This record gives sequence, structure tokens and C-alpha cells, in this order.
Amino acid sequence: MTNQQFKPVSARKGNYSSDRKFGNSGKNFIRKNEKIRAKVVRVIGSDGQQLGIMQIVEAMSIAKSEGLDLVEISPNVNPPICKILDFGKYKYNEKKNKSSSKQASTKIKEVKLHVAIELNDYNIKMRHAIEFLDHGNKLKLSLMFRGRELTHPELGFDLIKRFIRDIKPYGTQDCEPKLFGKVISLTLSPYVRKGPKSDGEVKQQSDISTKILDVSELLKLK
Repeated sequence: MTNQQFKPVSARKGNYSSDRKFGNSGKNFIRKNEKIRAKVVRVIGSDGQQLGIMQIVEAMSIAKSEGLDLVEISPNVNPPICKILDFGKYKYNEKKNKSSSKQASTKIKEVKLHVAIELNDYNIKMRHAIEFLDHGNKLKLSLMFRGRELTHPELGFDLIKRFIRDIKPYGTQDCEPKLFGKVISLTLSPYVRKGPKSDGEVKQQSDISTKILDVSELLKLK
């Protein structure tokens, strides 16, 4: 009995090697028009109506008569589902939706302060704020007044402004700090960074743990 040599998938008939050859492999590849391999497809019209199951040649003819493309939107069902649409517009909307989804996934991290904060606590809050911004998160900065502290709102605003000034290398404020009830708040956004951090940025971040800040005048309530 003659031993049959096993042929890899790429060497078998009906394989995907042609797609790989022309750079069309990968889960993001979408077949359209002549690239669709199925002989029979289920078709959705350009108006969203079901046109039924038909030969691929007939489906492409309908799409061509409308000046549109036949796009395979569900290749893993039998028969595959195709839709008649403007492929250029389809790809643009897909890219736009991915961009919107990415922006929506941005998290908002909060750092809370109070007027009578200790120097060490201030440094810890600053370090956390830098980490949040450095990871691409928006930062919500809040300062809550306690008891009679509200009679001196300027102390809270001074501390908030000092914090904004110290965090300036890492993010920019979206608005001016405002007082709502007993809380001063605002949001900050991280800078859009291109490429790796410079040595100066790395050193500045590593030095924050040993940074000593003089805020003693802000901690005195009259």
C-alpha cells in the first residue's frame, strides 16, 4: 500500500492561499463582488429588504445595476449573507464607529483633596493623578470642604490651582474649577503622546515620590 503524503491546508484545493498572497488574510478582511467564493448567497438589498437566496452572479448583477457593491457581511453561515451597499461608505462608517467606541472606553479616575491635607498625602494624591493621566485616563479633581472650612473657599481654590500647576506636565484642565455646594471640581485630560517618553519625562515622574511641596500657608484656617 502506497503511503499518501499529507498535504497542508495551504496546498489543498479551495484553500485561502490566494488571499494570503494578496494580503487579504485576517479576520478584518471583507470579501466583496468577485472576491466572494460562495456560489449561492442570501441577499439583503440596499434598502434593507430581504431579497432571498440566489446565485452569486445574479446578486452581483443587481448590485452592479444600482452602482453599488455586493459585500459579504456574514461569511460563516450557510448560505453566506451578503448586502448590497456602498463599500467605501461602509468602511468609513466602520472606522468611525471604532474610533467612537475607543473614545467612549476612556475611563475617568477621581482624586479627592481636602483643605487640611498633609504634605505626604498631597504627594500621594499627586502621584496617583500622574499615573491616571499617564495611562490615558481623564482625571476628575475634587476638593470637599468640611465644617467651617467653607467659610474660606479661597483656601480650597488656592490648593486646587496649586495641584493643577504641579500636574501641568502631564495633563491639561478641561475647564475652570467651580464650586458646587461643598465641592470644588474640574476635569483634566491627558496630553496626546507620540512615541516613547523622553528621559526627562521618565526622570520627572520618578522624582515625584521624593518631591517636597510647601503648602503650609494653604493649610491654615482663620
